[in-house]
Amino acid sequence: MNRRPRIDLIVAARPNYMKIGPLYRALRDASWCEPRLVDAGQHYDPEMSRVFREDFGLPEPHAALGVGSGSHAAQTAGVLLAYEARCRHDPPDWIVVAGDVNATLSCALVAAKLGIPVAHLEAGLRSGDRRMPEEINRVLTDQLASLLWTPSEDADQNLLREGIAPGRIECVGNIMIDAFELMRGRIEADGTRAALGLREGAYAVVTLHRPSNVDDPATLARLADALCAVADDLPLAFPVHPRTRQRLIVGKLYTRLAAHSGITLLEPLGYVAFMNLVLGARAVITDSGGIQEETTYLGIPCLTLRDSTERPITLIQGTNRLTDPAGLESAMRELSRRDRRDAPPLWDGQTAPRVAASLRRKVCKDAK
Repeated sequence: MNRRPRIDLIVAARPNYMKIGPLYRALRDASWCEPRLVDAGQHYDPEMSRVFREDFGLPEPHAALGVGSGSHAAQTAGVLLAYEARCRHDPPDWIVVAGDVNATLSCALVAAKLGIPVAHLEAGLRSGDRRMPEEINRVLTDQLASLLWTPSEDADQNLLREGIAPGRIECVGNIMIDAFELMRGRIEADGTRAALGLREGAYAVVTLHRPSNVDDPATLARLADALCAVADDLPLAFPVHPRTRQRLIVGKLYTRLAAHSGITLLEPLGYVAFMNLVLGARAVITDSGGIQEETTYLGIPCLTLRDSTERPITLIQGTNRLTDPAGLESAMRELSRRDRRDAPPLWDGQTAPRVAASLRRKVCKDAK
């Protein structure tokens, strides 16, 4: 091969930037490959993708598919069509997908059908709950991928149980920790917490976006009741996802939360500003996936508003607890801020170099 192998790094929703960002930085000056950022555009707020690119020092995407928001079927189909057209026009030699969003599965499907090898970053995570669209995306993407990079040993075991050949699996650690350590200085120096008048250890951070919590009006109303009850004792900082904001407004709950003296509703935040809030929080209330890992690394108690998690290592470490709206107030009262524990193996901020080295071994071997 006379040219450098071309590696498409797929981003879609905001969490992907936290996973792909450190890897792109590890590959951008490499002499052995040409990394290309491909943005599927699976965003509710395109401006936020710009904020995250700036946070991680990433360039404008080499290709923007512009799929936008929509149903799971619409997003999956839109990315399938758009990425297939790109691959036929300008094919990569490998693609790297991350996490479990719809574009992750769509791009993996396109590549696999065109004979382009796929690497999956953050492979092997399982909640065991097939009602979650993300679980379907995770399982199918792992079956399609040639190279599976896992964050922890439990993910390796999940893949082996599903019949994945051991030679396709490599435990590389948690790339979300790379993102945090890459930005730690800026996060600690950021003024978001101070600008909001929040004292370290004297507030909690809230994030909500999963359909199981925000799409059902009755569930969302119970969550609003629970948040107000918690906020009677502890101030809450709540960056509101655009979908969640819409559901709260439709349910006539937004003004109620905004009127509570203990709740500060915020626009979605960039990574640095958001992690500045998390770093000073007494606890985090969330239904997200990645925040469960970041709080485990930082030793900050996390209450996850779900009945399952694809990151059981956070439960084993003791920093995370599953709950529901009815149990949220009592669970908050039982929490105390923990001293930082030893992080799980390979959660050390060096995952991106390990991934880059793994990819180089595979790509260069295939190119011979």
